[in-house]
Amino acid sequence: MKVKLFLLFMVTVLFSASISALAETVYTFGVVPQFEITKLSKIWNPVLQKLQEETGLKFKLAGAPTISAFEKEFLSGQFDFAYMNPFHLLIANESHGYTPLVRDHGKKLQGILVVRNDSKISSVKDLDNQTLAFPSPNALGASMQMRAELHDKFKLNINPKYVKTHDSVYLNVYLKQAAAGGGVSKTLLKQNKRLRDSMRIIHKTIPVAPHPVAVHPRVKQSDREKVLAAFIKISKTAEGQALLAQIPIKQLGKASMSDYQELKGMNLKRFYVAQ
Repeated sequence: MKVKLFLLFMVTVLFSASISALAETVYTFGVVPQFEITKLSKIWNPVLQKLQEETGLKFKLAGAPTISAFEKEFLSGQFDFAYMNPFHLLIANESHGYTPLVRDHGKKLQGILVVRNDSKISSVKDLDNQTLAFPSPNALGASMQMRAELHDKFKLNINPKYVKTHDSVYLNVYLKQAAAGGGVSKTLLKQNKRLRDSMRIIHKTIPVAPHPVAVHPRVKQSDREKVLAAFIKISKTAEGQALLAQIPIKQLGKASMSDYQELKGMNLKRFYVAQ
């Protein structure tokens, strides 16, 4: 009888543990792939680990190999949380109700156009009818804003070459596979010194509010508040600031949809390619 009771007790314990494990929510955290996936993992996994420690919640990094693949994921509502570019936010907000949680308040997003230091190109106007590298059609500062300004302000005709990541843009320029390339300052600064020092910036776009961490409406309000509080707490410690600097985020703070309203007046949808 005692053996039967013991076995019944063990079955009950194991069953309860299994139910608890199944009930545990693991939030997916998408990150727009400005860098290759290995570099993204090294940057974001320590950040997610700190969020787990502070909130008691579980997070899984959902890395996409390309910006286009990342777009397909958030357009289908796959991510619970996502670090995305501001134009992606507008689309994600319209399609699934994603809202911004936090963003960098220390620096704005600004596209840059780079050429090799030894290039004969001295001004943007020299790029008419040239091949220019971009990470993807829908990268905001690096592509959409840049293409809009090259078209509207400089009246250029260009041959765009989409190479999937910012890293690839700079490499294409370095290897002379493109006359110039669109990126953003923070990704250029993350390149190795030899590549970085070989580049010269010849144009910068109008600065806008930078990438937010956005949250899907299915995430419980209490969990959103935990994540927000954890991000703010992490940003106030030396260790947390060092982790956020790798993203890079200089001065983290709350974000709202009003931060991104100016984008709606730029008519960037004409350059957007639906996935």
